[in-house]
Amino acid sequence: MASLPPTGAVSAARGWATPAIMTLEQIGKMILVLAGALAVIGVVLWLGGRYLGLGRLPGDLRIERPGFAFYFPIVTCILISLLLTALLWLIALLRR
Repeated sequence: MASLPPTGAVSAARGWATPAIMTLEQIGKMILVLAGALAVIGVVLWLGGRYLGLGRLPGDLRIERPGFAFYFPIVTCILISLLLTALLWLIALLRR
């Protein structure tokens, strides 16, 4: 029975990067960056809903009946998706 080569050797032979082990300091920094980004996104959506009319655009679905309310901001979702796509595309373009 043949023994298997170490994981790093298999990964390197296939052109894959060997797995990196993150330190607690790196994990802490990543959590802080993600929390900051989430806070910024929250503030933008909060102020966007108040001042820009996000969530009340034409095409957002609102069905109200006695004892029942359904709301789905589909146009707002599409608009936010397009803006985030453009922003991430621009960031990727500038990183080249």
